[in-house]
Amino acid sequence: PSHDTPADHRMSAMKQLADYKNPFDAVLEFQQAVCDYTGAPYCVTTDCCTQAIEIAFRLIKQKDPVSFPARTYLSVLMTMHKLGISYKLQDRQWTKSYQFEGSNVWDCARHFEANMYRAGTIQCISFGLTKPLQIGRGGCLLTDDPDLFEQASRMRYDGRDIFSYSPWASQKSFRVGYHYHLRPEECVTGLNLLSTQQFTPQLDTYYNYPDCREIEIYD
Repeated sequence: PSHDTPADHRMSAMKQLADYKNPFDAVLEFQQAVCDYTGAPYCVTTDCCTQAIEIAFRLIKQKDPVSFPARTYLSVLMTMHKLGISYKLQDRQWTKSYQFEGSNVWDCARHFEANMYRAGTIQCISFGLTKPLQIGRGGCLLTDDPDLFEQASRMRYDGRDIFSYSPWASQKSFRVGYHYHLRPEECVTGLNLLSTQQFTPQLDTYYNYPDCREIEIYD
């Protein structure tokens, strides 16, 4: 069996990207491949899982407080502070993923396996280092809401509709967006990993993270 590293796949991805007439077709193809694997109707790639979580909460316009496990990554708390969402950290164990209770958003940063999608949810996945599908960077959100898919697709790339307008200046109206897109060459890396099955769906649990109740965040 091959033991290529993520760096090897990035080199391969750069070479294969030239095969696409439109490089953003690689983004669409990777998103569809993730949908096929996870069972989600729609996938929107982002530059990391934290940005997928941010986009999800921005689009659902979360007003109510949320609660989630105290043992999680620091950026989750930072995102709640940035968005002005009140939250409570729970002494709660978790395996694979956890829900932001009070919303339909799930943190699935360390979870990636076949048919994992839960209907009616927004699941946010990471493709970073130490994650099951290890591209080295990137993430995505999974949804079954076509309107949320369309809005998230634009929001993650500066409000651009990359599949209808080229060059971007031909688009004359933009909803405020963010520079949170996953590059086409990294999507090709993801396609390589999926097609060769060079990833390991893994369980991960709460005890790999510190208790965030013991830290302070301030402006």
